[in-house]
Amino acid sequence: MSAQSVQTASDAPAGASRVPLATAGLLIGMLLSVLDQTVVAIALPDIAADLGGMDAIGWIVTSYVLASTTTGALYGRFSDRFGRRAVFVTAVAVFIAGSVLCGLAQSTPQLIAARTLQGIGAGALFVLPTIALSELYPQRLRGRVQGLTGGVFAVASVGGPLAGGAITDAVGWRWIFYINLPLGLLSIAMVAFALRLPRAGGGGRVDVAGSVLLVGATVSLLLVAEWGGRAHAWTSAVILGLVGAFAVLLTAFVWWERRAVNPLLPPRLFADPALRIALPATVLLGALLGGSVVYLPTYLQGAYGMGATQAGLALNPYVVTFMAVSFLAGARVGRSGRYKSSLVAGSLVVVLGFALVSQIGPGTAYAVLALELGVLGVGFGLLMQNLVVVAQNAASPADLAAVTSATLSVRGLGMSLGVASFGSLLTRELRGSGAQTAEATAAAVPEVLFWGVPVAAALVVLLALLPRSVNRSSI
Repeated sequence: MSAQSVQTASDAPAGASRVPLATAGLLIGMLLSVLDQTVVAIALPDIAADLGGMDAIGWIVTSYVLASTTTGALYGRFSDRFGRRAVFVTAVAVFIAGSVLCGLAQSTPQLIAARTLQGIGAGALFVLPTIALSELYPQRLRGRVQGLTGGVFAVASVGGPLAGGAITDAVGWRWIFYINLPLGLLSIAMVAFALRLPRAGGGGRVDVAGSVLLVGATVSLLLVAEWGGRAHAWTSAVILGLVGAFAVLLTAFVWWERRAVNPLLPPRLFADPALRIALPATVLLGALLGGSVVYLPTYLQGAYGMGATQAGLALNPYVVTFMAVSFLAGARVGRSGRYKSSLVAGSLVVVLGFALVSQIGPGTAYAVLALELGVLGVGFGLLMQNLVVVAQNAASPADLAAVTSATLSVRGLGMSLGVASFGSLLTRELRGSGAQTAEATAAAVPEVLFWGVPVAAALVVLLALLPRSVNRSSI
């Protein structure tokens, strides 16, 4: 298939869609999915005081992340078969139902079950908008549009704790879930009315066996990262058993995908050198992003005595630069079609950003830290959505959903692994210091963030290996 034919195909599908209205509805759904990853964290003390079950309180966050991460890769294939609009609307309805049940929960187990249902719906709410927006707009605008989604991601990731704290203080923790009802219904109404895209994948069967194997492997890996070194020793039977389960399930998934009639992740995708690099690079990017977004507010609260709301506002240098650079860089490279230089530059800036924040200490003025947060924002703004576009541009229209789903799912997996791994490092630092105070935590966070430097350096090496061109477009 020639690049010209792909360009024509990618420019055509918007059809009768009311593009601005469809875009707004899709972005609202995306906002909800990311907000609910972070909005709950600040309300956990109030939830524990109300419902009890402090020993299982972490699962209120973990259950959502597990459910959304493991289902994300499935929705692309479902939407190929049943249509983007139908699957998105159904997923938002599931998300709303889970949100209402969360608000009504009378015990921690009930809340965890409702959060799992909510996460199952949320798995579609970043993946499907990213796919649909790439089909609504011509390929030359893909970078600009995906830059806009990067801004939504940044606002929701950092604004979640801020919104959660404000809502919890004002009307109670249950409203952080009830607020999803009007927003979700608005998203459904807008997308149902405005989005019109043809089905991309015909009537092929969904790869159920491959889906089960992939979900099992992902859950096993996430539990290793979540429990290892904290709930269970790294050499314990539980952790070693989970590692073994991950290896077996992943091997079985690869074996099955090579034989499946309509595989969840077609092996032919990995024949493209750009995708072989983009997917592992996206995992590393997710880990760096997750670790910084979660633990920088912890530092701000401990080092400067800020409350949750103040800490959220203090991250504005990170968020504003992330948003601005993501949008502007997406527009610029979208016009030129040259992504590699921006990606390599972004990864180098992220190395510098983590090196700078790892040197902060008790005497560091906030103004200095704000500049360093801005450096991280610039780096992530250059990277996040441009890496998605590289993966999308390497795919044929028939494989766009599978590639986008895989890219966003591995980014979510990377974020989960990053949060868990940085959390394990923080636990180790605190145990070594023998203190559990806010001041001790603040002192330990820079030591933890230092580990972002070698991870970011590995990202530089990977992105430097990107080919200068891919099968479908130039990077």
